[in-house]
Amino acid sequence: MKIALIQQAKTADVEQNKKDLADAIRKAAKQGANLVVLQELHNSLYFCQTEDTSLFDLAEPIPGPSTEFFGKVAAECGIVLVCSLFERRAPGLYHNTAVVFEKDGTIAGKYRKMHIPDDPAYYEKFYFTPGDLGFHPIQTSVGCLGVQVCWDQWYPEGARLMALQGAELLIYPTAIGWESSDTAEEQQRQLGAWQTVQRGHAVANGLPVVAVNRCGWEPDPSGQTKGIQFWGHSFVAGPQGEFLAEAGTEPEILLVDVDMKRCENVRRWWPFLRDRRIEEFNGLTKRFID
Repeated sequence: MKIALIQQAKTADVEQNKKDLADAIRKAAKQGANLVVLQELHNSLYFCQTEDTSLFDLAEPIPGPSTEFFGKVAAECGIVLVCSLFERRAPGLYHNTAVVFEKDGTIAGKYRKMHIPDDPAYYEKFYFTPGDLGFHPIQTSVGCLGVQVCWDQWYPEGARLMALQGAELLIYPTAIGWESSDTAEEQQRQLGAWQTVQRGHAVANGLPVVAVNRCGWEPDPSGQTKGIQFWGHSFVAGPQGEFLAEAGTEPEILLVDVDMKRCENVRRWWPFLRDRRIEEFNGLTKRFID
C-alpha cells in the first residue's frame, strides 16, 4: 500500500487551507497514493491555545460542508482519505472527529477523539466532549484502519483494542509542538517520547503506525505564551517499530510504501496476541489499584 502523509502549516484562512489540502491530495494521488492521511484539525489554526466561545463557530456538522468538500476530492482522486474535523453535534456539544472517506467519496466511518487534554496552550476540554463511539476500526477498500486522534496516541489501550478488532494500520492525525521556554534538550526528549510511544504500539500489536503532525509556528492570540512551534516529524513505523519514512519540520507530502504481507509474518514471529494473559488484566479497568 502506498500511503501519503500531508504535513502542513496553517493560516487563519479556512477556505485557503482547504484549497491547499485539496491540491496536496491531488498531487499525492498522482504519485500513486492509495491512502492519504491529513493532520489534526487541518482546516484552521490550532484554536485551542485559548478559551474563546466565538471559536465554536469553526465547528460544523458531519455530514456537512467539509465532508462534502473532501468527499468530492476523495472521489475525484480515487483514494481513501482520513480527515480531522471540529464536529458540531448539537448546541453546546462538540467533538474532535476523524472522518474516513472511501474511494467513491462516501463516508466509510468516523472516530471521535476519546482522550481530551487540558494543558497550557492545549485547552481542548473547553471545546471537545470526549468521544462516545469507542475504539473501533473502520473498514475500507484499502484495509481496516484503526484511526485515533493525537492525545489518544499516548495510550496503549486504544491501540490494543483496535488491533484486537482487526485493524491493519494504526493512524493518528496530530497537532503537537514545543513551547518556547523549553530547552533544546527538553524539546528533543519530548519529540523522542512522542515517536517512541507510537513505535511501541507498532511493536506490541505487529501493525504499522501512521502519525501525521502539523508544522509551523502559530501565535497565542491571548499573548499569555509565545505560541506553539509545531514540530512536524510526521512518520510511518513498520510492525517492528522501524522507521519507514519521516518528515522534517517543514510542509511536506511524505509518501511511503508499506508491505502489508510482512506485517502478517511479523505477527507469526512475535505472537504477542496469542500469549496475552487476558485472565489477569481485570485491573486495567480501574483508575488506580491501591
